[in-house]
Order: sequence, then C-alpha cells, then structure tokens
Amino acid sequence: MSPTRAPKQTTHRGTGFLARGHDHRRCVDAALSRAEDLCAARSVRLTGLRRRVLELIWGSHKPLGAYQILEALRGERPGAAPPTVYRAVEFLVAQGLVHRIESLNAFVGCAHPGESHVSQLLICRACGEAAEIADPRLADTMDRITADAGFLAHRHAVEAVGLCRRCQIGADPE
Repeated sequence: MSPTRAPKQTTHRGTGFLARGHDHRRCVDAALSRAEDLCAARSVRLTGLRRRVLELIWGSHKPLGAYQILEALRGERPGAAPPTVYRAVEFLVAQGLVHRIESLNAFVGCAHPGESHVSQLLICRACGEAAEIADPRLADTMDRITADAGFLAHRHAVEAVGLCRRCQIGADPE
C-alpha cells in the first residue's frame, strides 16, 4: 500500500455538479456541522475565524483563492491580513475540510471530510464550479503507475478541467 492513502475503500461517486433546485444554505450548514463534529472528535479548535473561512469557501461551489477570502474577511474584520487567511486555510486543509486546487491556487470544500480518500477534482472552465469525486480505482491506478516508474508518491493531485453537463449545452469546447 502506498503512503498516499489508507486501506482500500468503497467507491465514492462524489458530489457532482449542482443540480437545479440545489439548497445551497442547507449544503453550507451541513458542511459546517460536519466540520464542528470532526474537530470536536479530534480535539482541535474550529475557532470563529476558521469556521468563517470554511463558510466562505463553502459559500460557493467555485474555488476561492486566499486573496478572495481575505477580501471577504476584511469587510467583517478590517485587521485581517494574508497570514490570517493562510493559517486558517492551512488548518482546514490539514483537517481534511477543504482541498487545495493546485492549478488554480484556490480552495474548495471537501465533500468527504473525516473519510480516508484521495480526491479527484473536476473543474468547469465555463461556469467555474468545481466538484469532488473520490474514486479509489483512480488512486489505485496512480499508485500502480508511480510504483512501476520507481516513484514513491506522497500524495496525488488529480484535476480535470473541462465542461460540466450544464455548460456542455451550447458551449464551444476548446
């Protein structure tokens, strides 16, 4: 087994892209509730600032960069500075509550907090939304390929950029 993940798990189909009628407030509330429970179980503090940063990240299904988060925070906390955001985001990533999208240097909420998984991120270049899937079959394939190359991967970052189902209609793919 590679150090990138825990023992084999069941396939997650992920959250996918938003369906019509998506109750976004309920989605955000559920993410915050899961985060509070997870942090309590781990005896780590989900401070007011960390919780607010998580809420901002979940406030849209579009990835947010650190400076976008900072801009939103400054409206509420005029003294907010880049290190404030980076420390909060670092905590949220370390706790598995958000994922960093490497190619965008931005963050998106984790759809499977508290579960051992290797996520794959689907990013729509038209609407800007991102969806997480966590399929261990892809992680297994990555483990096999890297091992065959004599490479020991410490983590995988799989990002697919394209068009979500809604944006495919009438979109001109590049």
